[in-house]
Amino acid sequence: MADEKKPNVQQELYSIGEVSRICNVSKKALRFYDKINIISPDYICEENKYRYYNRETLLLVPVIKYFKQMGFKLEEMKEFLESDTYEVQERGFRKKIDELKQQREDINVAYTSVNDWYDLILEAESVLENNVTEVSVEYVETHSACYMEQKFTHNYMESIINIEWTNYLEEIGHAITGPVCMYFPDVKEKMEGRSTTAYVFQRGARDIDDNKTMTFGGKMMLSAYHIGSHDTINETYRKIFRWADNHGYKCGNSSIERYVTDYWTIRKSKDFVTEIFVDIVK
Repeated sequence: MADEKKPNVQQELYSIGEVSRICNVSKKALRFYDKINIISPDYICEENKYRYYNRETLLLVPVIKYFKQMGFKLEEMKEFLESDTYEVQERGFRKKIDELKQQREDINVAYTSVNDWYDLILEAESVLENNVTEVSVEYVETHSACYMEQKFTHNYMESIINIEWTNYLEEIGHAITGPVCMYFPDVKEKMEGRSTTAYVFQRGARDIDDNKTMTFGGKMMLSAYHIGSHDTINETYRKIFRWADNHGYKCGNSSIERYVTDYWTIRKSKDFVTEIFVDIVK
């Protein structure tokens, strides 16, 4: 509590305005610090109620600023400033370290997800601008991804914006990034429009148990971009199969559809971009 009696004349005192100027902190903040008893004035004039601080109290302001930089809340700082043992600070700093580690992981997941989505938009724009639809032979690198088996009914919107998939990811506490992908174990059955088993999968934005992942790729596959609605996607499949026949390749049983841009990104289906991969066998 501030002393309302006149201080020792030998003691150097600073008005709230001087403290504000010297320490580059607002007078409003100093009044709030006083209100919550974290930095209180050493003397309040009885006549005009002006606040005055001694040099030692003024030096608490840089300490508060540094605590703020480290992410501590004012009530946490107050506990540190009032403690006279290392135990309180050790416990508080350990707790803050754990909190910041979690925040760092959350920020990394958010950054990865946003950056990956941005890359997909750039990829789609490039495909559309250059009308990239030719078939090519491409090596698909091995990667593990979180997956879920499902019944595919050719309703692409519900398969891509997949409520069951979203609920499953929340249930296992997983975060994903990048495009939604679908693995079809029977490509011909899929092309014929019959209901078939499919696997929805996406790359993880954080580590996950191996028993919840599936390995994809690690082999040469035929690849082509499909531009437009998923209702016409079989046209690109047929183009891939024709290309394989003309170039001495034989298509295998499975395929992967990688939805570069879709209902998540844009509502105009004519601008959807999907990359199709089809197995090849000797």
